[in-house]
Amino acid sequence: MKKDTPVRRAVLAYSGGLDTSIIVHWLKSRYGCEVVCYCSNLGQGGDELDGLAERARRLGADDVIVEDLRMTFARDFCFPALRAGAVYEGNYLLGTALARPLIAARQVACAIERQADAVAHGCTGKGNDQVRFELTYMALAPHLTVIAPWRDPAWTIVSREDALAYASAHDLPVQQTQGNLYSRDANLWHLSHEGGPLEDPMAAPEEAMFHLTASSERQPAQPETVTIGFEAGRPISIDGRELDPVTLVAELNTRAGRHGVGRADLVESRLVGMKSRGVYETPAGSVLHEALEDLAKLVLPHDLHRTRAELALKMADLIYAGQWFSPLRRALQAFVDNTMQVATGSVTVELFHGRCSAVARTSPMSLYRPGLASFNMSGYDASHAEGFIRLFGLPLATANQRGVPNGVPTNGAPASGAATNGAASNATGSNGSAFAVKQAVKPEVTHAG
Repeated sequence: MKKDTPVRRAVLAYSGGLDTSIIVHWLKSRYGCEVVCYCSNLGQGGDELDGLAERARRLGADDVIVEDLRMTFARDFCFPALRAGAVYEGNYLLGTALARPLIAARQVACAIERQADAVAHGCTGKGNDQVRFELTYMALAPHLTVIAPWRDPAWTIVSREDALAYASAHDLPVQQTQGNLYSRDANLWHLSHEGGPLEDPMAAPEEAMFHLTASSERQPAQPETVTIGFEAGRPISIDGRELDPVTLVAELNTRAGRHGVGRADLVESRLVGMKSRGVYETPAGSVLHEALEDLAKLVLPHDLHRTRAELALKMADLIYAGQWFSPLRRALQAFVDNTMQVATGSVTVELFHGRCSAVARTSPMSLYRPGLASFNMSGYDASHAEGFIRLFGLPLATANQRGVPNGVPTNGAPASGAATNGAASNATGSNGSAFAVKQAVKPEVTHAG
């Protein structure tokens, strides 16, 4: 924002973390404005929400709003991404990327309701979250002034140590200490870990770092199975018990987590152009993804399954880049939701030693027909395959007869290229079939030592 832009009331996306804690004081000092702290419960658990409103007021907040968004987060953000099969760069199930647009959207609603003229966030100028927050602001309320302290020339803090020193100098009550090595983001869907020792990609994660998933020594000695029920691609039950989205995800986090399921150690491509490392724990998300992808194979025809898989990459990129409210993301979601109308059924997943594997599946919309898939040929006319093979192979045969008039070799070799008795090796260059055979079956040359 411009330095001389007046601000009367700002709504800050407040998490209770170190950065947003000192930003409350900084905003009041910098702009002389009222500060409303907006907080959301996304299922982060632990002690993050305990006394959050009281701490914000002790930091100088004029008002504090705390909303429980767990149901909205699971139902309207996590599950749509799940239906789309969206996984960023093969490993990341987008826990933080899904949360930010929801937080920012509710922050905007709060700003409009409280007649604020600015919204603020504590994202650094290096990360993805600044983009995710501000694209949402632009999509929903472009008239609001955006305050990003980490990009303000008046902000002199450049490290965690600086932030702690600022808090100490202004006698601000913060919970963080120098001993906290990691930057974490927790919600119902996942727990992420960044910074500290993880900034060295050669350093293996310390076992003590993990909170949601058990180490190999603490995992059960026997596998466990869990059956997930789906309706139109939406998870609705565990082992036949219908559950609301929040309860379902929470139970799967516990059951899969004790088997160490859901860990991902990823060097990823940040939106802002650099590589970064994150370690993620997503127990429930990993099980649900495994189950729904397995069900999709059972109920979707090949072309639709393939198209959904191709679009899943684009959907993951859009979500990662903070484009949740973009017309393209909405259009792709409409395609996905229509596609997955047939994804009703159940999948049994085995949990064991850090992995989850689908082992059984059923659906009233299944495309699997035992009579067709069986090795028993009864009732199946195999002669139909001959015409199919001829037509299916026609482009292949045509391509391999390039340069041969009418596809007929000049030396009388079979047009199919099935040369025998050395014909392939003796044919001239005008014989397209023989040339193709020679190219396809070149012998490997080995040299004796």
